Amino acid sequence: MREVREHCVWSQRITHRDLVPYLIEESHEVIDAVESGTRDDLREELGDLLWQVLFHAAIAAQDPEDPFDIDDVARTLTEKMVRRHPHVFAGEVAETPEQVLVHWNAAKAAEKRTRTSVLDGVPRGMPALALAQKLVGRASGVGADLPHQPVAAPTTEAELGDALLALVATARTEGWDAERALRERLRMLEDEVRAAEAAS
Repeated sequence: MREVREHCVWSQRITHRDLVPYLIEESHEVIDAVESGTRDDLREELGDLLWQVLFHAAIAAQDPEDPFDIDDVARTLTEKMVRRHPHVFAGEVAETPEQVLVHWNAAKAAEKRTRTSVLDGVPRGMPALALAQKLVGRASGVGADLPHQPVAAPTTEAELGDALLALVATARTEGWDAERALRERLRMLEDEVRAAEAAS
C-alpha cells in the first residue's frame, strides 16, 4: 500500500471522502460473496475490502495534524476487543451467547457513556431497510411505541412507510434480518426474470 500511495499518481490524490463509494461497493461485494459466491469469491472480496482499510490507513498516516497508521488501527481494535471480551481476557464467565452479549453491551456502554441518546452512533448512511432495523432495536430499548402489524393496503407514501416499519419491527421480533430477507427474495426475482426471458 505504501508503494502504491507513493508511486501511483491517482492514489496520491485520493482522500478518505473519495474512497467512500469504493468502500461501500467492496462491502456489498463481500456480502454477495458470503450469500451466493464461492470460497474463491469470498477470499478475493475480503482482500479487496482489506485493501480499502489499508488505503484509508495510508491516507491517515499522511495527515499533518493527527496522523495514524495501520498499526495504530490494529492496536485500537485489539484494545477494544480485549475490553469487550472480559470472559476471554479478564476472568469473567460467559457460558452462553446471551451471556457474551451482556458483557459486550456493558463494555460498549462504558465506552460510549458520553452519548446522550441511544440513536447516537447509528450511521445514517446505511441502506434504509438496515437503518430501520437498527433504529427499531434502539427504539424498543427505550420503550418507544412501534407498529407491529402492517397497515392494510397503504394508499399513501406515508402509510407505505408505516407498513414497511411494521414489517421491520416484526422481523426484529422474530429474529430475522429484514435486509437479508429482501436481498434473498430479490435474487429469486432475478432468477424468475431470467427464466421468463429465456422462455420468450
